[in-house]
Amino acid sequence: MSAPRASRFVGDRPSRRISVSFEFFPPKTAEMEQTLWEAINRLAPLKPNFVSVTYGAGGSTRERTHATVKRILADTILTPAAHLTCVAATSADVDVVIDAYVQAGVRHIVALRGDPTSGAGERYAPHPGGYRNAADLVAGIKRIADVEVSVSAYPEKHPDSVSAAADIDMLKAKVDAGATRAITQFFFENSLYFRYLDRVRGRGIQIPIVPGILPVQNFKTTKNFAARCGASVPAWLAERFDGLDDDAATRKLIAAAVAAEQVLDLVDHGVTDFHFYTMNRADLVYAICHLLGLRPAPQKTSAHIHVEKERA
Repeated sequence: MSAPRASRFVGDRPSRRISVSFEFFPPKTAEMEQTLWEAINRLAPLKPNFVSVTYGAGGSTRERTHATVKRILADTILTPAAHLTCVAATSADVDVVIDAYVQAGVRHIVALRGDPTSGAGERYAPHPGGYRNAADLVAGIKRIADVEVSVSAYPEKHPDSVSAAADIDMLKAKVDAGATRAITQFFFENSLYFRYLDRVRGRGIQIPIVPGILPVQNFKTTKNFAARCGASVPAWLAERFDGLDDDAATRKLIAAAVAAEQVLDLVDHGVTDFHFYTMNRADLVYAICHLLGLRPAPQKTSAHIHVEKERA
C-alpha cells in the first residue's frame, strides 16, 4: 500500500503550509484595467506572500507599471514587488526608477535583464552607459536601497545562454550580488524543475528557487509565448487541447486539470512555494490555490461582532 500523497494534507500543519505569489502586468486600456483589478481583488484574500508587476523599459509602459504598483500600495494590503529591467537605459536612468520605487514604499524588486527592444529572440546588447546584465543590476539596486531582490531562473536555460552551466553561473552571480530568491520561467514537465534544482544546489546556490506556474488560459497563445522565451511545450499537453479550438468551456476545464496535476505533483515532491503567472485573470489561479488549501479568512457577521463586544 502506497503512502498517502502529501498534497492531500496541505495546510494541516506548519511544515506543509503553502506560500504563493502572483504576477500581473500593467493594463493598457480601461477595460484591461478593470480586468486586472477584478483579478487582484479576487486573489488578494488568499494573502499571497507578494504580488509582482511586470515592467517595460521606457515610456508609457514604465509609467503604467509605476501607477499599478502605487495603487496596490494605496488601495490594498498586498505587498507589491516591482519588476525592473536594465535594457535600453543608462544606469543613471535605472537608478532614478529604483529611487522612485523606494520613495513610493516598494521594498521588493524583481530584477531582470529584459528582452531587447526589438523583441524577444533578438540578440541582446547592453546599453553603453547601462547595467551590463541582471547581476550588475542586482548589485546596483543593493547599492542604492536595502530592499529584497528576486531574480529569474531558467529550468530549460535562458535562450541567450551558451550552455546550461553558463546559465547557472549567471544565477550564481546574481545571488552573489545580493538576490535572495529566484523565480523560474514557467515549465510543464516537473522533471525539468527538479533536474534544474539539483544542478543549482550542486553549484552551491541555496536561495529558494520558486517554480513559476502558468495556467494555460489559451493554448495557442501559450505555445507562441513559450517559443519566444525558450520553454518547451510537450506533445501530451498539445494533445490535451487538441480539437477544442471552438470549445472554450471544455478548454477551461482541461486547463484547470493540467495546472492542478502539475502543482499537486510538485507538492507531493516537497514543494511549498509557488509563483503564478496570472495573465491578469483570477479564475484558474484561484481554483488551484483552493486545491492547495488556501482559503480567504472568514468574514465576520454582525452577530459575531456583537458577541465579541459582549465579551469585551
